[in-house]
Amino acid sequence: METGGNSLPSGPDGVKRKVSYFYDPEVGNYYYGQGHAMKPHRIRMTHALLAHYGLLQHMQVLKPTPARDRDLCKFHADDYVNFLRAITPETQQDQLRLLKRFNVGEDCPVFDGLYAFCQTYAGGSVGGALKLNQGGCDIAINWAGGLHHAKKCEASGFCYVNDIVLGILELLKVHERVLYVDIDIHHGDGVEEAFYTTDRVMTVSFHKFGDYFPGTGDIRDIGYGKGKYYSLNVPLDDGIDDESYQSLFKPIIGKVMEVYRPGAVVLQCGADSLSGDRLGCFNLSIKGHAECVRFIRSFNVPLLLVGGGGYTIRNVARCWCYETGVALGIEVDDKMPQHEYYEYFGPDYNLHVAPSNMENKNSRQLLDEIRERLLDYLSKLQHAPSAQFQERPPDTQLLEDDEDQDDGDDRWDSDMDSDDDRKPLPGRVKREYIESEPKNLAPNMMAIDEPSIKVEQDNSNKSSDQHTDMNS
Repeated sequence: METGGNSLPSGPDGVKRKVSYFYDPEVGNYYYGQGHAMKPHRIRMTHALLAHYGLLQHMQVLKPTPARDRDLCKFHADDYVNFLRAITPETQQDQLRLLKRFNVGEDCPVFDGLYAFCQTYAGGSVGGALKLNQGGCDIAINWAGGLHHAKKCEASGFCYVNDIVLGILELLKVHERVLYVDIDIHHGDGVEEAFYTTDRVMTVSFHKFGDYFPGTGDIRDIGYGKGKYYSLNVPLDDGIDDESYQSLFKPIIGKVMEVYRPGAVVLQCGADSLSGDRLGCFNLSIKGHAECVRFIRSFNVPLLLVGGGGYTIRNVARCWCYETGVALGIEVDDKMPQHEYYEYFGPDYNLHVAPSNMENKNSRQLLDEIRERLLDYLSKLQHAPSAQFQERPPDTQLLEDDEDQDDGDDRWDSDMDSDDDRKPLPGRVKREYIESEPKNLAPNMMAIDEPSIKVEQDNSNKSSDQHTDMNS
């Protein structure tokens, strides 16, 4: 089936891209619990919109292969992964010490199928990265992913496994440099920490800063060691609108693309930065949010789109449906088609919703100062750092391999000392932490310049497409 054509040199937004879309029909069944803001059902609502708008027929629709223990342990600690696999609502009362150690139980509750949920959403991001690496698509989409707060040994902010870090590690097997951009209202702390000391991954996070979870993401946090100037943070205040947001996003990301020249980009499209979000305080329209997707797409670099936050679920579905259309180069109608969740979108039943009249606390002077400071940081970078590129490890095997044939600990890891000095601040909807100084962030970082991967056995008869094609 024709899926939108191959990439062409950068051109009009209307130029089609070949898009692979990862979706597991079971993902909407997972339930964090009564009253919890995170609702995986929003992924199923998004999928229903894509189906009824006719967008699925323009993409390769793939069911992700669940990530295995060894895949998760490329970043996460073995004992943490073992804990996630074993814990159940029935046994959690016997594991209070481990629940506290791994920060599971409040923001990150134990629920039925927790580990399978983690395997599913991580499998989508790793599978998307693998598809991009193989040249099977121009853009890969995993709206179930984007859980950017998870740490090596700890759950955080509704996130258990950091699918983004795992996807980036897969991309690094082919690409010398990977850019990560985060437009969730919360700072992308887990991804930033993981790559804080390397120049092979650049992280750029646009987020609310100041008395807000997770408490990190100061403009002065710019990376450490070889990673200095390769972490950028754009701290924003309440009420930012489309125009103000793009006055930062486009010049900063444009300059990043010019000087860093990434081989692939991962864009975390957290929808809690939209106007009217249950937990958020920004004032972006869906078109304003999607303009970030459109702008990054225009550079015609292999692109992995993932989800993230978003707690007014009807607007999350609207946003990710529209952004799927942007990825495809298809403008979808504002009038919503009839479908099984139609009643969620009343009384207007439109795709787009107007932003509110809330005050924009981001003054022009503040925005100018932020932009100039970040452009100054970027001026200190050499164009396209020359990372010494190690011999490429084989692609992750997303086949049903024998779990007993373990290939050892091939995690990307740091050789620095661990640190448990994380200090909790008074709880909010998401709990907040004071992060240690950069030198103490080491437990969640990886020294990815050293060839520390132990090569897995290559499977010579590996299928070129390791996922179930749901269009067939």
